[in-house]
Amino acid sequence: MSPEVLFPVQLALGYVACVLWFRTYVLPRLKSMGTFEAQRIIATIHSFRFFGLVFILPGVVGPNLPAGFATFAAYGDFATGVLAILALLATRVRPLFWSLVAAFNLVGMADILIDYYHATRVGLPAVAGQLSSAYVVPILYVPVLMITHVAALYWLLCFRKNAAGSI
Repeated sequence: MSPEVLFPVQLALGYVACVLWFRTYVLPRLKSMGTFEAQRIIATIHSFRFFGLVFILPGVVGPNLPAGFATFAAYGDFATGVLAILALLATRVRPLFWSLVAAFNLVGMADILIDYYHATRVGLPAVAGQLSSAYVVPILYVPVLMITHVAALYWLLCFRKNAAGSI
């Protein structure tokens, strides 16, 4: 099977597996908590996004990894991770916490969507082997990140609707 076929198949299966895992094990627990606690857990998951800097670390990824993809992906992950860490540090200042939760989720989701666009434009699937040990990031880690962004943004919107309705 060619890399152009193998990479998207693995990416799609990564999403299927992560959705099943999230729906079966994570979502019921998050739903049983308050919105604040659930958002803190999601922020904790995203606080590890500094790991995306691995895309620009020589020796970890191959030298032929498209630079247009690697640099943007690395710094988008870094920015999202920093925002998530700031949200966790701001838990005692609720308005700031909620603003940072919205920020890291919007920046993070935009980062992933733009990374998919860049990956397609630069032909990343054909050279996916250049990801080397970082191959696991788009196949397993990114689906978890996207799924948790969707859940977090959904709860933020519901929280805003419920807060507006009670005023």
